[in-house]
Amino acid sequence: MSSLVGTDSHSLVVADPQIGQCTIIPVMNESELIAQLQRESFSHAYVWEDGPNARYPDHTHRTETAHIILSGEMTLIMNGESNTYHAGDRCDVPANAVHAAIMGPRGCRYLVGER
Repeated sequence: MSSLVGTDSHSLVVADPQIGQCTIIPVMNESELIAQLQRESFSHAYVWEDGPNARYPDHTHRTETAHIILSGEMTLIMNGESNTYHAGDRCDVPANAVHAAIMGPRGCRYLVGER
């Protein structure tokens, strides 16, 4: 069983005695993240959530998109490269770039900005 060890305004520290490790979990304020995207000229920002192992085959968007992972994980495949993003990570996809995405086993909740 995991237990909360500590916290500050940006993260939680959770101890897992079974494996003898602590995990740092970023705490993200969605309002602050949306404001940040708006300062970067992303005029439309919203939260999206996908279930476990959800998949999006190759596709494009007419606008540039920013994805900030709030929880879970997302693997983005673009330009022949596969990168996995976790809570606190950000990935940007240029307009009209062909890409695919696979969500992790716990799904993925993320903030999307469009410009």
